[in-house]
Amino acid sequence: MTKRNRGVSLTRMFEEIQQKMRGWLQYYSIGKLTGFTQRLDQWLRARIRQYIWKQWKKLKTKVTNLQRLGLSYRDAYVFASTRKGYWRTAHSKTLSYSLTNRKLEHLGLINLSKTLRSIQK
Repeated sequence: MTKRNRGVSLTRMFEEIQQKMRGWLQYYSIGKLTGFTQRLDQWLRARIRQYIWKQWKKLKTKVTNLQRLGLSYRDAYVFASTRKGYWRTAHSKTLSYSLTNRKLEHLGLINLSKTLRSIQK
């Protein structure tokens, strides 16, 4: 679902992820999954950051979007000029700072840990 070359909009991908993960969490919620869901949540967020970074193909697009997320022009330009791969960039502090968990949730990404707690109550 989160392949980098899939070419699906973020909203559609988030809907598919939410549907699949809710069903999965409801089915397996009887067990002790807190540690696993936290690790899966971290991996999923990094994967989404990687997908977003891949969608911003050109340097100008990366700089513009990083500025929208709160970086100065100079910092955005320096970070957008990186030659590191998508997965390594997704784990960087700058991208994690810019695309915070709260912003990803606002875009529609499901928080697995919160969803599991609400199901188990």
